Amino acid sequence: MAKILVVEDDKDLNNAYKIILAHDGHEVVTAFDGKEAFTKTKNFQPDLVLLDLLMPIMGGLEFLQKWPDSKKKKSKILIFTNMENSPEISAAYKLGANRCVIKSWTAPHNLSKLVRDTLANKKQPAAAAKKQKSPA
Repeated sequence: MAKILVVEDDKDLNNAYKIILAHDGHEVVTAFDGKEAFTKTKNFQPDLVLLDLLMPIMGGLEFLQKWPDSKKKKSKILIFTNMENSPEISAAYKLGANRCVIKSWTAPHNLSKLVRDTLANKKQPAAAAKKQKSPA
């Protein structure tokens, strides 16, 4: 299965995502902010980064700005945020995000399908993210 980096500052969500993805057979590494994620990607090349945008120390956008393009090209980036229709979502797409999903619209049990879809598909257009709702 895939190597996945979960970058989420909420400890309960971080743990839930890790449990769900590990249960699906993925190798999961977690970080609680962008700075920690950046450090972990020095020795870990994820197939997918599940990335929150609003985090302490270093947010998701700053992580994407600093993370080398050579690493971004080898990974899919799934933004998980609660910032609906924000300029940050458009910025995330410009920085390499493949898909953006609103966390509050997404039940944790739908995470497996979102990850599979993101790993399988090309970039989702920014306009689609504004209308994107998680599968039921």
